[in-house]
Amino acid sequence: MKRFWVSLALALPLAAGSVRVIQTNAAGDTAQFIDPATNKVVLTVKDLEAPHGVTSSPDGTRAYFTVESDSTVVAVDTKTGKHLGKVALSGHPNNIAVSKDGKLIFAGIAVAPGGVDVIDAATMKNIKTIKVKGAVHNVYVTPDGKWVVSGSVGSRVLTVIDMAKLEVAWDHTFDKGVRCMTFDTAPDGSAAHVYLQLSDVHGFAVLDLKTHEEVNRVMLPNEPKVGEVHSGAPSHGIGITPDKKTLAVDSSVANGVFFYSMPDLKVIGFVPTGPTPDWLTFTPDSKMVYVANAGANNVSAVDIQARKVVAVIPVGEVPKRNATVVVP
Repeated sequence: MKRFWVSLALALPLAAGSVRVIQTNAAGDTAQFIDPATNKVVLTVKDLEAPHGVTSSPDGTRAYFTVESDSTVVAVDTKTGKHLGKVALSGHPNNIAVSKDGKLIFAGIAVAPGGVDVIDAATMKNIKTIKVKGAVHNVYVTPDGKWVVSGSVGSRVLTVIDMAKLEVAWDHTFDKGVRCMTFDTAPDGSAAHVYLQLSDVHGFAVLDLKTHEEVNRVMLPNEPKVGEVHSGAPSHGIGITPDKKTLAVDSSVANGVFFYSMPDLKVIGFVPTGPTPDWLTFTPDSKMVYVANAGANNVSAVDIQARKVVAVIPVGEVPKRNATVVVP
C-alpha cells in the first residue's frame, strides 16, 4: 500500500483565515507551505513526484497539484497536508486552474494533441477534454469566472474557452509561444486584458479580450546577463497585485523582478532575487510577492513598497509554480 507522508514544521493550529504560499518543486517530490507572517515553511507535503502546477479551491480547504510523474491531479487538505484524492489525466500535464465556484478543475495537457482536461472537483472524475490548437503549457480562469484561457508554446495559440459551455469561444495566434499570463478587469468587473509572456521575448504582450487583438508589447529594461536564462523564456512569471495597482514581471536575464504601475505600465522598480526566477504569487494585502528561484532552490519574499528582499526561504529542488491560499 502506498504511503503518503506529511511533515509538520510547526505543530500548531492554524488561525482563522491563515495565509499560506504554496511552493512546488519541479525536480523533487514535495510542496512547501510558507507562512508569510514568519516567512518559514510550516508544512511539507510529500509524495508529489515532479509536481508542476498548483491552485486551490476558492474556500481554501483544498490545494490541487498537477503531478508530471504519473499524469494526475492530486487534491490535498490545506490544513493537514493529507492526500484527499487523485484523478488520471488524458496526458502529461503542466499548469492547473479552478473555476470561481470551485466546482471544476482545469488541467493543461502538454503533449500532442493537447487540450484542457475538465475535472469534477466533488467527485474527482475527469469528465471532459476540451480540444485546442496545440499542447497546453498554462491554463487560467479569468477573474470574472467567465472564461478559461490556455496557452500553447508550440502552436503559439492563446485559446479562450466559454466556462458556461465548456467549448472554445475564440483563439489568437502570436508570433511566439504563449507562456505565463495574468489578467486585469474593466470597471464593470469583466475580464479586460490578458498580459502574457512569450517564448524568446524579454518582456510581455497585452491582448484585449473584447477585440481579440494585441494592443501592446512591452520589453523589459536592458540588463546585463547575470545568470542562466530559462530555456526559451527569458521572462517567465507575471502577475498583477490583488489591489490592481502593480504588475510584477520575472526576468531570468536580470535574475530579478521588475515592477510596473497599472494601468499605464511605467517601470517603478526592480529587485534582484536569485537565479532563474520562474513564477510569482502575492499575499492578499498586496504587500508581498514571493518569487520562486528555480536555479537556487529557494523563494525570495519581496516587500513590494520597499522594493527589497526581506527573506530567502529554502525549499525543494527546482521550485517553479507557486500560489497563495487563505486557509480557513
